[in-house]
Amino acid sequence: MRFILPFVGICTACLPSAIVAQEAAPSGVPHGQVAIGAGVAPEYDGSSDVRAIPFVLADIRWQGINFEFRGLRARADLVSDPRFAIGPVIGARLDRSGVDGPVGLLPEIDAAIEAGAFIGYRFGGDRLGQGSLLLDLTAVHDVSNTHKGLLATASASYAAVRKPNTFVTVDVQTTWANADYTRTYFGVPAGEAVRSGLDAYRPGSGIRDVGAGLSAGYYFDRHFGVIARAGATYLVGDIADSPVTELGSRWQPLGGVTLSYRF
Repeated sequence: MRFILPFVGICTACLPSAIVAQEAAPSGVPHGQVAIGAGVAPEYDGSSDVRAIPFVLADIRWQGINFEFRGLRARADLVSDPRFAIGPVIGARLDRSGVDGPVGLLPEIDAAIEAGAFIGYRFGGDRLGQGSLLLDLTAVHDVSNTHKGLLATASASYAAVRKPNTFVTVDVQTTWANADYTRTYFGVPAGEAVRSGLDAYRPGSGIRDVGAGLSAGYYFDRHFGVIARAGATYLVGDIADSPVTELGSRWQPLGGVTLSYRF
């Protein structure tokens, strides 16, 4: 079984800022939280099988910049503002190789490096953020010449519970992808149709998926706690009609449980 580190795409705001524990943190000293555990994710885009994965989340604030890590994707909020956030994003999309069945007879796909930017704004909420609504838009482009595609994700996260040692966040999201991405991961070139036994298929650009999730965490003391995440996306549009998806599933689950440390 291969292991991967996924990007938690619908968990942009699943970690609360460690505001209570870090109110007295000395200036210039990094502070935040890191969560490491295990979870499950689809074997590949459109697969009905899941694989075991390491599950990694982190928020670290240093020198006025908030660094966020979600699996293989990282971003930096360059604006020291409790409401507004903007900055660069970089991450990896792993390869599709060693797959069983007809999909495994299609050309293998190398790992891709994607880079771009995000912008977000938080509405409402009390001092700890409870009751706040975070709207976020992220756009990334392949810079590794693997799929040459562009993806844009819009998400909304609501902080239903945000206490010093407890939080619950619910979120929804949708992703648009251009034709370069969809044809790389969900297309079946005419020259590969006979060898794989799949119908030739050439998808276009459009909405890739819609999804929702729930994140919850509890800290036992000042430093240690647990964070859990459960969510799924549902493939739509041309991607949903792909032979790759028809052999797999339109439902793409992602979840995990971590041990968290805040400092």
